[in-house]
Amino acid sequence: MSNTRIYSAVVIGLAIVFTSLVFRNAWIKGKKGKETISVTGLASKDFVSDLIVWSGSFSRTNMSTAEGFSDLKHDADVIKTYLVSKGVKENEIVFSAVSSNKQFDHVQVAQNQYKDVFVGTQLTQTIQIESKEVDKIEQISRDITELLAQKIELNSFPPNYFYTKLSDLKIEMLAAATKDGRIRAEKIAENSGSKIGKLSKADMGIFQITGQNSSEDYSWGGAFNTTSKDKTASITVKLDFDIN
Repeated sequence: MSNTRIYSAVVIGLAIVFTSLVFRNAWIKGKKGKETISVTGLASKDFVSDLIVWSGSFSRTNMSTAEGFSDLKHDADVIKTYLVSKGVKENEIVFSAVSSNKQFDHVQVAQNQYKDVFVGTQLTQTIQIESKEVDKIEQISRDITELLAQKIELNSFPPNYFYTKLSDLKIEMLAAATKDGRIRAEKIAENSGSKIGKLSKADMGIFQITGQNSSEDYSWGGAFNTTSKDKTASITVKLDFDIN
């Protein structure tokens, strides 16, 4: 065999060894004289929201502010009566303070001359319901247009959904993610002919909530979905294990 072929074989062999070491060190690293394995544990869980917050707004415009307040009070009473008749508890119904805004029309009074003409004061009020009866309030948010028959124009906003046991869920998922990370570390150690020792470091990564079966993007800062009743929580944990 020529010297050139021998030299080429040696170079190729060293390259293979070097590549293997680089791959191994991607998972196993030295730390204060000890080798450790670094892994990321993952966990996810589907759940259903147990708290709903729905809101809407209604308004009246009148040349007389006093009459406008009277009309708005009438509308608020009709809305409250309707909601109570649908099974909503009175202490769950919250009306905001009334806001007012003077309205003007920009009208032409002569050629190239315009002026603002006062057309009344718009008074607006919002209503909000916070309840654990999620399905009931969700249905009411859809049916509220029935008030149009009573000449009440209420603008219904999409409900927001929350989960009151989020802290317990996070603890449960941290345990699951840690278990998943340990399994990953054991597999890596096994493949390298080692065994893992004690957990030397653990850092929680991203905890986020997204809507189920949605195309919602995950965020590096942690997404927190409030528009879907059915949600998926996910969490990551970064773990370092000593190698024995």
